[in-house]
Amino acid sequence: MEDVVSQLKDAGMSGYEAKAYVALLQAGHPVNGYEVAKRSGVPRSTVYETLSKLVVRGAAFEVRDGSSNGGTAYLALPAESLLKRLRSEFEARISALTVSLPEVVAPVDASLVYNIRGRANVLERAQGLIDAATEDLFVSIWPEDAEGLLDGMERAAQRGVEVFVMAFGSLGRSIGYTYEHQFSAKDVVLERTGVRLFVICPDRRNVLIGGSLDGDMWAMWSDDPAVVLVAAEYVRHDIAMQVLVERIGSEATDEFWHVDQALVRLQHGRGAPGLPAKPPSRRRPG
Repeated sequence: MEDVVSQLKDAGMSGYEAKAYVALLQAGHPVNGYEVAKRSGVPRSTVYETLSKLVVRGAAFEVRDGSSNGGTAYLALPAESLLKRLRSEFEARISALTVSLPEVVAPVDASLVYNIRGRANVLERAQGLIDAATEDLFVSIWPEDAEGLLDGMERAAQRGVEVFVMAFGSLGRSIGYTYEHQFSAKDVVLERTGVRLFVICPDRRNVLIGGSLDGDMWAMWSDDPAVVLVAAEYVRHDIAMQVLVERIGSEATDEFWHVDQALVRLQHGRGAPGLPAKPPSRRRPG
């Protein structure tokens, strides 16, 4: 009873209206105001005003009895009919707002950034971005963190989204344009970055950038164009680098990777200060 009254209030009825309507439904036949007040708990001083509002709303009907005093009774609109009416009214309001609300929106002059903590929260947000992609989707991810996201990525590809994936290990399936990072080795990459970095960038409109290590996961979401551009280019660059390695050959790439001084200088540095990271080993980086 309380739950139904609360839900009717959420649908737009006042508390008294919801209680009176439920009482009419439970009666199953026309009843007068006194009976409604007794069944519902609506004060007798306001029950007739409440019933009149239900009649105006179309949720109840006035029924004249055939007695000499010409009393008025009330009958509830059937629940199924009320639900159809509420749904129709709600959809009409949404349709009207779809047209009118954008007309009063001022251009956004600020970009948003917010942080997310916890594996479940981060993956839920990642799935939401994947589901929202309509044109292209750039993803950089490790298999350890891809659980639960692969089906969404496949659905995106099936609805015509161009999906570009840089995978740091085998995902067990190829989705869109999937490339497996093979140079440098996974353990070398993890040693250099300190965490398993990932990027989810739908339509180059917003981006989720995060890291995962030892069961913990964190991320930041932003629609800042500069952040989005850097993230998308990060994935594109990694894919381009992997394609070049495949064309040139890993042995030839490795030969100048440890000789060319410009490339050697770029191998220094491990992760970023302030990020939880895996301590580096003393092995020579790849």
